[in-house]
Amino acid sequence: MADALKIGVAGLGTVGASLVRIIHDRQESLAVSCGRAIDITAVSARSRDKDRGIDLSGATWFDDPVEMAKSGDIEVLVELIGGADGAAREAVEAALARGVHVVTANKALLAESGVALAAAAEEKGLLLNFEAAVAGGIPVIKAMRESLTGNTISRVYGIMNGTCNYILTRMEKEGLSFEDCLQEAQRLGYAEADPTFDIEGNDTAHKLAIMTALAFGCEISCNDIYLEGISNITQEDIRAASELGYRIKLLGVAQRTEGGIEQRVHPTMVPHDTVIAQVDGVTNAVAIESDILGDLLMVGPGAGGDATASAVLGDIADIAKSRPGIQTVAALGRPAKSLAPYRKARMRSHEGGYFIRLRVVDRIGVIAAIARRMADNQISLESIVQHSANGGGDAPTKTIIMVTHATTELSVRNAVSAMESDGYIVGKPQVIRIEKP
Repeated sequence: MADALKIGVAGLGTVGASLVRIIHDRQESLAVSCGRAIDITAVSARSRDKDRGIDLSGATWFDDPVEMAKSGDIEVLVELIGGADGAAREAVEAALARGVHVVTANKALLAESGVALAAAAEEKGLLLNFEAAVAGGIPVIKAMRESLTGNTISRVYGIMNGTCNYILTRMEKEGLSFEDCLQEAQRLGYAEADPTFDIEGNDTAHKLAIMTALAFGCEISCNDIYLEGISNITQEDIRAASELGYRIKLLGVAQRTEGGIEQRVHPTMVPHDTVIAQVDGVTNAVAIESDILGDLLMVGPGAGGDATASAVLGDIADIAKSRPGIQTVAALGRPAKSLAPYRKARMRSHEGGYFIRLRVVDRIGVIAAIARRMADNQISLESIVQHSANGGGDAPTKTIIMVTHATTELSVRNAVSAMESDGYIVGKPQVIRIEKP
């Protein structure tokens, strides 16, 4: 049997501690399946004294993860620190420069610097593996990078943030407000004390940018994503969606169009009878549409110590099984120098149309004015519903809910803007895209 693979783990939070425990508990079976033992010979974290419930006696401790990457007796750096810059990026760059393979769960780092890091790995014949960076324990990166070779992918989309999916699920099933569900998610550890990164869609956007590069063979572009979070979703939207036969999910969607690549993250209404609509709680789901295989949907735990550690361990095992000095798989599915420049497309027509909710002053002529603005922008309506009048300010109001046929983002935004300028809308209009998987 070959010599043991020496691992250095940077970051001993929930995922890092789970990874160390699993490797220690399954040393014999891992050695058999990988053809060599996996040994954790170095670790780095903020505090030496914290009780993590794991045995670190056999590992050299480094206060500085960059120093561990530069001088530790390791063959693989496992980066679990997080963040696009700082120690995480410096440690990964130092490891690659030294000729050390890298495994990371850091989607922010990859979204910002993935192409440069992939090029650095390729130059040295190293592996840069990042299965855990997208959708937790779901093996979507391996599927796109290896299993779907030869397929032309037309669209990839999915539920990629467990915090948002948990909140939307609780809002629907228990009738709770967004604020109440967010507080519960924070209490359970599903949401951070500052949840902005999750609930405003940034986390999903980073994951989507990585998958877009893999799907379409282009450079990563996380700054060209249409971004909209879930903080403005109300119980009124949840109930209206249900009445219309939909559920609201935060989706990340990337698709190839004639005008380029479209990337978007936003709340979406999906038909109640689709599989992705049934994905609840902190579970993630990723769908891939390709020409040879057809449609592929993968569902599983998108976060959590064991689920993410499982993905990290799979990446380590791939390195243990690889031939020394030979990079078997390009980090982004093809050599970094072969990645096409990212070409952004305008938001295209959506087959399912749009859901538009307006609160308007209840007076004669308002419905006619709304119809005129929709016609001016060539928007055809599938349905329009008026809810009974209710009190509001100096005049009674009513709620108008419209579902459009296929139209463009620009047309909808222009129509809604024109309605606002007409002066009969109270509060902020709600616009949610309808996606038909």
